[in-house]
Amino acid sequence: MNIKLSNKLDAGVIVSAFLLLAIGLVTLMSSGGAFFTRQLIWATGAIIFMVGLPFLNLRAAFSYRWVIWSIYLSAFALLVSVLLLASPIHGAKSWIVLGSFQIQPSEFMKIALIIFLSSFFAKQHVSIARMSVIFASFIYFLIPAVLIILQPDLGTGLILFGIWFGYLILSGLPFRHVLSALLIILIIGVIAWNFGLAGYQKARIAALFQPNVDRLGINYNVAQSKIAIGSAGIFGKGFGQGTQVQLGFLPAAQTDFIFSAFVEEWGLVGGALLILTFLFLIYSILRLGIRSTNNFARFVSLGTATMLSLHFIINLGSALGLLPVIGVGLPFVSYGGSNLLTVAILVGIIQGIAENKSKF
Repeated sequence: MNIKLSNKLDAGVIVSAFLLLAIGLVTLMSSGGAFFTRQLIWATGAIIFMVGLPFLNLRAAFSYRWVIWSIYLSAFALLVSVLLLASPIHGAKSWIVLGSFQIQPSEFMKIALIIFLSSFFAKQHVSIARMSVIFASFIYFLIPAVLIILQPDLGTGLILFGIWFGYLILSGLPFRHVLSALLIILIIGVIAWNFGLAGYQKARIAALFQPNVDRLGINYNVAQSKIAIGSAGIFGKGFGQGTQVQLGFLPAAQTDFIFSAFVEEWGLVGGALLILTFLFLIYSILRLGIRSTNNFARFVSLGTATMLSLHFIINLGSALGLLPVIGVGLPFVSYGGSNLLTVAILVGIIQGIAENKSKF
């Protein structure tokens, strides 16, 4: 059986994803500990999904409504189970523990929501202006988002919101309805600030506007991140030579601030390479969606590009002190098996259902 890879895999997506994965593994190897070994195991599974899923008949599978609903309800059931049964880790009930590995069901909800909303809007795009359609899509996002925020995981909740709102924009929602949605969101935000957010979450948001206050407390992480980036120079300090990481000054160097850890050792040149590669990944995914003649494939591509863009903006914004630190990692780069599998599965699905791939 002779199947050309170029018929199944997209060169731009695969090359950029593999390069980002390599950058993440190199950075984790430099920081030492068990992070590299565990991520290498997760990376093996991620690669299998990225290059294996395109060879399955995914278009036929996603044409069945029960498949779409099964994915959504399965992810929802995992969220309920983790909230009811999981033991708190660092104050949050977000993980299912399997030996030395931790599974984060909220990550898989991103896959489910993208697939579900893609199917929903592909069928309803001609009637998107109806308030009943907008309200229904809002409920599909809101229910799992509330469960995730209760864990509490504000970062993932905001990512889900961004995905949903992105679908409204991409579906051609009239501008007046966009303004109405923004007003409703503003009201919800005010209510959440006064009754929903924990004290430390409010402090992180407030710290954004007071970067020089409490630099040994609430602003410590961002201050150390800026030092790591600012001291890197053009070419960095070299592999394993980043003082902020090696001496333990930079917290969450494997997750939230992995961009800072990478730049410290590889400099502005390395940081530029990472940013350009990530942007090229998003471009390649968008290209697949725009070229596709199938509305479902188009929406999955655009939804995935929206999710990746949100992760990219929030993660780098946090590292540079431009956005609050809310625990959002950098896909393919940050340590975390659940997120890595999530983006790998989405990349595999996109290649499996899209047409006009760029050849190897």
